[in-house]
Amino acid sequence: MTEKELLYIINKGESDTLEFKSSFSKAVHETIVAMSNKKGGIILLGVKDDKSVVGISLTDETIQKWINEIKQNIEPAVFPDIENYVINKKNIVVITVDEFPLKPISFKDRVFIRRHNSNHKLNIDEITEMRFINLNYSFDSFEVDAKFEDLDNEALELFEKRISKSGRFKPSGSLKNDFVKLDLVKSNGKLSRAAELLFGNHHTNIHIGRFKSQTTIIDDLMIRSPLVLAVEEAIDFIKKNIRLELVIGGDTLKRDERWQYPIPALRELLLNAIVHRDYTNPTDVIIKIYDESIEITNPGRLMGGLTVEELNTDNYTTRHRNKLTTEAFYLTGDIEKYGTGFKRLREWFLEYPDLEFNVSDLNDAIQVKVFKKGKVGEKVGEKVGEKVGEKLTKNQIAILNQIRINNKISAKELSLLIGISDRKIEENISKLKKQNFIVRIGSARGGYWEIID
Repeated sequence: MTEKELLYIINKGESDTLEFKSSFSKAVHETIVAMSNKKGGIILLGVKDDKSVVGISLTDETIQKWINEIKQNIEPAVFPDIENYVINKKNIVVITVDEFPLKPISFKDRVFIRRHNSNHKLNIDEITEMRFINLNYSFDSFEVDAKFEDLDNEALELFEKRISKSGRFKPSGSLKNDFVKLDLVKSNGKLSRAAELLFGNHHTNIHIGRFKSQTTIIDDLMIRSPLVLAVEEAIDFIKKNIRLELVIGGDTLKRDERWQYPIPALRELLLNAIVHRDYTNPTDVIIKIYDESIEITNPGRLMGGLTVEELNTDNYTTRHRNKLTTEAFYLTGDIEKYGTGFKRLREWFLEYPDLEFNVSDLNDAIQVKVFKKGKVGEKVGEKVGEKVGEKLTKNQIAILNQIRINNKISAKELSLLIGISDRKIEENISKLKKQNFIVRIGSARGGYWEIID
């Protein structure tokens, strides 16, 4: 690497693959782990966060000492490439980190992954998920205590009809035998969790509401059906609660009917929420329909450290949290498995130039909003807003509105409904309590909120 190339790298600034450190410390170990658990990267020692080159002191034994420390403190052991360069008589050490093939690796029993330009410590669920990905497992592949005969006949018939029509799977004539081939039924006759989710009684919900405002619910539906059927029920509810518009085209004066939103796009977003959902999380998939917007929220982070920014580039590696569930919807022709979903979404929205959609990563959930350009969601909390004037923020008004609807609502549920992090919810609740807008009655677990009028 030449001096010119090194200066060019420094000028780019920190990113998910580039980190600056003024000295060698435990933070360097954490970054090595974080980059190894994602796609690798470069650490520059002797460079500050503001891109200024300060240099670093070295002796003949320094780099070998660092190599030994990295080997001793990181498990499994990694051996990054470490080289010294000189810029304006100052030492710059370049540590090149490769993606590690057997994830996760850890520093003193803590696991990190690179997100944007910082390191994030993973919790036990995220570590487990990373291990599953690395071993080519998925949560929905484990067996449950149920049999093929327990499955819903209507869901099975619809699935059989869909796979025959799609041509992506050649049926054997025995659906049960086909399920064994697809690993939906295990060799001992028990079902995989995917089979239970798709065709059985799975105790997970899709909760859809039609809202006039954040405090006024016009219609509401809780769907508990097998997922193969639940998709159709959800789409039917959405169609019932959005507009079917009449479009008159050009010189021909031809009249065409057009839905308020592109239905194939809504179906794709719904299926994404279902197949990428974290089914270890008891929170429902939540769909909220307003006059001029719709939002879909599902529990679960983006897989494998994938970021929203990468989703928007159409250049990312597809990860499947629930591989068998994804495979089933692929075989029915409902989805593709090649990471083309967001590209196709953008193509569908080209026919609706007045609409746009965005994706938000909300700690433990992913939320997609579709709305008219320049307008996100609806007016919130008219009555509360009129009363308190400028004393409350939009998020605080939204929290009060949700408490009016459900005074036992949790911070996690508020985070999903309002679209901000758990930490921000706690900060806003603390402010509302200090300003005497709300008070907690009873314990944290069994109590409830009361709004002080």
